Amino acid sequence: MMRGGRPPAGLCARCRHRRWIRSDRGSAFLLCRLSRTDPRFRRYPTLPVLRCAGFQAEEEAP
Repeated sequence: MMRGGRPPAGLCARCRHRRWIRSDRGSAFLLCRLSRTDPRFRRYPTLPVLRCAGFQAEEEAP
């Protein structure tokens, strides 16, 4: 189910490495910032993400 125009993100919704991108046409995409330095992570992961080796909850961020 969509909430606020965004697809359900699973773990990514709480991950410190995620960034929501909105296109000019109003579509929402989730960017994984780990993909910039680690090829194991997809730039735009298929949602919802249920397991991820790079997951770190936002509250764990220094």
